[in-house]
Amino acid sequence: MKEKQVLIIEDEKPIAEILSYGFKKEGFAVRCAFTGGSGLMAAMEMQPDLVLLDWMLPDLSGVDVCRILTERFNIPIIMLTARSSMEDKLYGLETGADDYITKPFDLREVIARAKTILRRYEKAGAQPQAESSSLIQSGHLTISEAEWIVEKDGIRMDLTPREFELLLYLIRHPRQVFTRAQLLDQIWGYDYEGDTRTVDIHIQRLRKKLDLADSLITVFGVGYKYEPQKKN
Repeated sequence: MKEKQVLIIEDEKPIAEILSYGFKKEGFAVRCAFTGGSGLMAAMEMQPDLVLLDWMLPDLSGVDVCRILTERFNIPIIMLTARSSMEDKLYGLETGADDYITKPFDLREVIARAKTILRRYEKAGAQPQAESSSLIQSGHLTISEAEWIVEKDGIRMDLTPREFELLLYLIRHPRQVFTRAQLLDQIWGYDYEGDTRTVDIHIQRLRKKLDLADSLITVFGVGYKYEPQKKN
């Protein structure tokens, strides 16, 4: 089996070395970059399976790097930063990060969370042909559960694994109202130590990417529901 490749973009070399040691010990191939610019170049060259990204870098900010990477690739990104406010965490997630870990961190936790995210992406990339006929049609959307593909009017849409899981869960339960805590429990599995506003961010992303403002309904004071729309 091919080694998973991890790109560490971190300007503090002792931290980069600790992360590199830990991931190599777990069987990953690791490359380090110490600036945002060199990190982007490394990402273009190697197209890693995972990026560990520091927020504070000497040239481009980690947020800018994250935004560029998510526009060009479907690579899971974990942001590492000393900035611990919930507003910073939410901002990091809004730019496309899959997870957010504050410094100082436990190396074992970083590795465990990285493996969890990689499993989700592997599941999203698996395409078992025997079940490829398992399709869900809802309005302008066609969803292949087996292939983890969403199409809108025949055009394939790029969703992260958690965006896909959230959309699929809501579509499977049309008109049923879920609280943010329920959605966190179902989609994030609650190994996630985050704020319920994480759900809001993912709902906003789905509305924007798929033009679902009329289908992903906010139930004020409660949570969200999916309202099927007829295809015109």
